[in-house]
Amino acid sequence: MIDSARTSPIRVEDTTSVEISPKDRFVTVYGRKPVLEALDDPRLEVDKVLLAEGARGPAAKEILDAARRRGVAVQRATAQRVKVLAGNGRHDQGVLADVVAPRMKPLALGLEDHPRGLLLLDGITTPANVGMILRTATAAGLDGIVVPRRGVASIDPLVVKASAGVAFRAPVLRCATAGEAAGLLAEAGYPIYALDAGARESIYTADLPERAAYVLGSETAGISDDVRPHVTGWLSIPMAAGVESLNVASAAAVLCFEVVRRRVSR
Repeated sequence: MIDSARTSPIRVEDTTSVEISPKDRFVTVYGRKPVLEALDDPRLEVDKVLLAEGARGPAAKEILDAARRRGVAVQRATAQRVKVLAGNGRHDQGVLADVVAPRMKPLALGLEDHPRGLLLLDGITTPANVGMILRTATAAGLDGIVVPRRGVASIDPLVVKASAGVAFRAPVLRCATAGEAAGLLAEAGYPIYALDAGARESIYTADLPERAAYVLGSETAGISDDVRPHVTGWLSIPMAAGVESLNVASAAAVLCFEVVRRRVSR
């Protein structure tokens, strides 16, 4: 099964007509402190700031002054519009900013670069876990982390904080759902492996191809039904001392560094 996957050609359909959504180019941060932090960080390129029409006083002035210093355009909008775009009505505080994520792109376009090791997030809804996975996978050197727009925690200030800011420069590949991503990866010739504590094959001993995608499912539901039909094989992380499993972010760290270790040792 694994040997045949090793020789499968990597195919990518013509993507010249792929429309790039703003959600596939920017990380949107909301709230006064996160927006000010983005504006004050010279390493980040802020595309624009959206400020609620009723926002006045010292806090609004601080944001306006910071944007002016950086030469960033500030647009006014209704408070409701800000809430809708932020996607979090309780914590937006009437302001959001679109921060350019230079390595973020649609999955279809990312496959044109023929990435080797890819991580697919499936149903991981805890922002802290998503943030830590982005940080770990980027640090390990994986070529892409597929973060669906639905079914996975949005890349918001909570995820950015958990990633210690790495989310802005992580090689994030976007698509609508994990099922859609699995279908695209399978069509492109990528074998897809999923982690499962009960799998007989270990990530340390399985014969894995250099080009492959690895799925991490939610801690409650596991791999979704839309992704399962595309799974090539199941892999486990051996546990000792009666420990049943690892937190998904910890499992991602073990997996990512093992994938890259194999790459450099070839």
